[in-house]
Amino acid sequence: MDLRLTPEMEAFRDEVRGFLEAHRDHYAPGAAADRPREAALAWQRLLIEHGYAARTIPKEYGGYGAQPDILKTRIIAEEFTRAGAPRGLANQGISMLVPTLLEVGSEEQKQAWIGKTLRGEVVWCQGYSEPGAGSDLASLQTKAVEDGDDFVISGQKIWTSTAAQADMIFCLVRTEPDAPKHDGISYLLFSMKTPGIEVRPLKTMTGSAEFNEVFFTDVRVPKSSVVLGRGKGWFVANATLKHERGMLGDPNATEARLHSLIELMKTETVDGRPLIADPVFRDRAMALQSKVLAMKFNGLRGLTASMRGEPAGMAGLVVKLQGCELNHQIAALAIDALGELGVLYEDGPHLRAKGSWQWNYMFDLGLIIGGGTAQIQKNIISERGLGMPREPKLAKA
Repeated sequence: MDLRLTPEMEAFRDEVRGFLEAHRDHYAPGAAADRPREAALAWQRLLIEHGYAARTIPKEYGGYGAQPDILKTRIIAEEFTRAGAPRGLANQGISMLVPTLLEVGSEEQKQAWIGKTLRGEVVWCQGYSEPGAGSDLASLQTKAVEDGDDFVISGQKIWTSTAAQADMIFCLVRTEPDAPKHDGISYLLFSMKTPGIEVRPLKTMTGSAEFNEVFFTDVRVPKSSVVLGRGKGWFVANATLKHERGMLGDPNATEARLHSLIELMKTETVDGRPLIADPVFRDRAMALQSKVLAMKFNGLRGLTASMRGEPAGMAGLVVKLQGCELNHQIAALAIDALGELGVLYEDGPHLRAKGSWQWNYMFDLGLIIGGGTAQIQKNIISERGLGMPREPKLAKA
């Protein structure tokens, strides 16, 4: 498509810049530092009101209601990145559940959950992986037994992000025990405050507990909480996974991180010279910049396919693998640029950016595994994208 900007698009860019300048107090460094959640929710409401978040989600579900427009989407991303402004909330509920409900949810489910989720009033977690069902998710054993108008759920989930903070969960459970494994799964929405749910934190090498184990003991959930229908959970789950891959490989977030890296290399010095002047470090930064540009244009391919109602194909399949690995590489270069300060962590007078580069480096290494390992992603790309033969299965003993 023609990516040259018309006078109308240039006027739209000026509009976005004007908004960011007028509301700089909402996102300037240190703004509302004592009330981060309230400030984030206020910023989210403001973005939705002006069409810079939830832009194409229908008004009746709490969005802005604009028509899809690739160039306007690109302009918004560019200007927010240039200003160093957050794009609003991005979490499992907003980035994964909302588009899933728009695609396959009932009208009642859309009305009940999309608006509250977009505004950050409801926080969600994802109940997918189990100790014996990670890469082979369809082998999950958490079961739901019928009891009148309810299901009674028993089982365990693991690597559940934000489970300790979540209000609700979208969860895969086995409701049809006699059906083939892919056909016996249902996708349920229910409260994390339901009696019988226990959350145990899992501390990672970052020192924080970003993930959790979740145990279900006779958890009673209404049958009306099923999305799309009983036994349709595998279909719904794959719709969600598609959006999860997009969230983990967001080119706008990666570009913002690259800009932070470049600013770091301008301020950190060796023998009085900024790191950006060192040819070795500059070449490494330029190599990463080229990958980010490729990632941005691949994102435009995906947007174009979405607007046309077509599958994203290879453009969608590479997103998660590309994004997670590139984010880790950017953090790695930042740590190298910091030299001996790069090994610092937690707290100290010489720490840069509150240790965010070190934290990102360790957390992103986990994301190369989480959400579908890099090895699984490569199999998906080769088999579904390139039409290569499926990986052979081991013969049964």
